[in-house]
Amino acid sequence: MPKRRLCYLALVISFVALFQNAASIDYGAALTKSLLFYEAQRSGKLPPTQRVQWRGDSALTDGKDSGVDLTGGYYDAGDNVKFGFPMAYTVTMLAWSVVEFGPQLRARNELSNALRAIKWGTDYLIKAHVEPNVMYGQVGDGGSDHSCWMRPEDMTTPRTAYKIDEQHPGSDLAAESAAALAAAAIAFQESQPSYSSRLLNHAKQLFDFATKYTGKYHDSIPGAGQFYSSSGFEDELLWAATWLSLATNDKTYSDIVTKSTNFGGTRTMFSWDDKFVGAQILISKGVLEGKFKSENGNLEQAKQYGEEYVCNCMQKGNNNVRKTNGGLLWFQEWNNLQYVTTASFIITTYADILNAAKTTIQCPGGTVGPQDLITFAKSQVDYILGSNPKQMSYMVGIGSNYPKRVHHRGASIVSIKKDPSPVSCQAGFDQWFHRNADNPNVLDGAIVGGPNQSDEYSDERENYQQSETATANIAPFVGVLARFA
Repeated sequence: MPKRRLCYLALVISFVALFQNAASIDYGAALTKSLLFYEAQRSGKLPPTQRVQWRGDSALTDGKDSGVDLTGGYYDAGDNVKFGFPMAYTVTMLAWSVVEFGPQLRARNELSNALRAIKWGTDYLIKAHVEPNVMYGQVGDGGSDHSCWMRPEDMTTPRTAYKIDEQHPGSDLAAESAAALAAAAIAFQESQPSYSSRLLNHAKQLFDFATKYTGKYHDSIPGAGQFYSSSGFEDELLWAATWLSLATNDKTYSDIVTKSTNFGGTRTMFSWDDKFVGAQILISKGVLEGKFKSENGNLEQAKQYGEEYVCNCMQKGNNNVRKTNGGLLWFQEWNNLQYVTTASFIITTYADILNAAKTTIQCPGGTVGPQDLITFAKSQVDYILGSNPKQMSYMVGIGSNYPKRVHHRGASIVSIKKDPSPVSCQAGFDQWFHRNADNPNVLDGAIVGGPNQSDEYSDERENYQQSETATANIAPFVGVLARFA
């Protein structure tokens, strides 16, 4: 058979396999697992309703050295540190998923699980906000934590608590926490009105703190800068004001939004560090629904910036996001999928916003309608869940071919319930991290960093750029999966 025909045949077989794989993707199962993931990341005393049974209670004395109770919350990734900045962002995105896709979550019987995931985070943020102008933003030390490989139940590393206050401000951390609590207040408005009010009170105080005492939080908590340094706080202030405006209908906050002079321009990504795209899309929705009135055309500018980001993701802009040959949006080498999940959320959300307003986007490369956006978002979701050149799901637990050696301390060490013998700091590396075997615990719902620009993936714990997961990776995907399930 001629070589050209062989190549063509291989291509056809490859596309047929991709199509069959896409057709068999179970979005409902992926949604269920995405919320299970948050139970595996829990810190503190686990509740009787805990479904992830290989986990146990951990870090039960957090905050004790500082005279406060800082138990609870989430470990941020494959380590055992509680970083407040990405945790607050995770809660905001989980809450936005409920605000935007609550009916779909309810239809799949996952709304209560989504609210529980949010509340595990908001309860902690409330605890961490000990006074109007004082908030604890980190528990644990990144350096010492990373020098050990221990399951959270065995931790012997320092659990130092770090805070921001009037003398050591952190506008980004305080404002992101305000955004999280305000968004959660909307999510809980119907089912738990008194809790919703409590969340709003904290959100307002935190926003005041963020605006009165300005500064980057990692200047006050230097250790956080090595892992989650902040590029600035203007985005968080706008983002928080927008959420507070939507949660309260208070003119104080809507005025901050409508009179703003900094909407961030056209962004290249939406992430735990850069919230401008999220704010732009929320403002766009407010403009289209008549909730935000543009006084000098500036809100139309915010809307334009948000739409330019969408156009670039859709490959119809002036500065298109790169894509792999397999069709995945490509932002950067390290943990690329966290930016793909946020892009998928924004595009899916905006499709429904445009649909409700019966309008389209005029991109430089042509008109883009709601269905175009949904089709594109679905292509990204399908890629992540297995419709890709490696036929591999990058969400753990979906299908049979998924990452088995995720860079994650708890998942990679035998459960304390199976073997209660303590695993020491270095023994964890010797016995478990370097072990040439799959993780003993399946970290259902985790989305890893993902493939490289050539659509290749190496399933090794040492390969943390690709094989580590984080709470920020999955939160935007919850809403997207609810929409497609």
